[in-house]
Amino acid sequence: MDDPRLKRPVDADVDLRVAAHRAELRLAPWSTPAVIALGGALGVLARYGLGVLFPHPPAGFPWVTLAVNTVGSLLIGVLMTAITEVWSAPGWVRPLLGVGVLGGFTTFSTYVLDIGHMLVGGQAHLALAYLAATPVAALAAVWAGTAATRAPARRRGERSTL
Repeated sequence: MDDPRLKRPVDADVDLRVAAHRAELRLAPWSTPAVIALGGALGVLARYGLGVLFPHPPAGFPWVTLAVNTVGSLLIGVLMTAITEVWSAPGWVRPLLGVGVLGGFTTFSTYVLDIGHMLVGGQAHLALAYLAATPVAALAAVWAGTAATRAPARRRGERSTL
């Protein structure tokens, strides 16, 4: 596993219309999509399980979705800071955990559907509160995760290896 291509970070935002992005895909190992799919399946199953355990009425406030998106954003801040500033992670960590697990776990598409359900259910004030609260909570959580991960690394002044 000394192939230098396996140690390069994988960019999840690839636009196939851009020649440089297409070239980047040629450098990515074929295992990357499989790792992302595996992680995505795990993240989606975790989110689905929480939704089954803690259901909400269609027009009710979707506390679980808000919590999932907030916790997922916190973990994204922790993970991305850890693998870029704290320790040298293997090349598969970001696609598996960041893009796959946490990408599948967080659910901003369900966030939009929940807003629609609240509006149809006559809960416009809840929909507006949720519309504003989710991105604020998610951004605050990313910031908190980043800060919490960065602080111990700064105190140690070192970068560890896995």
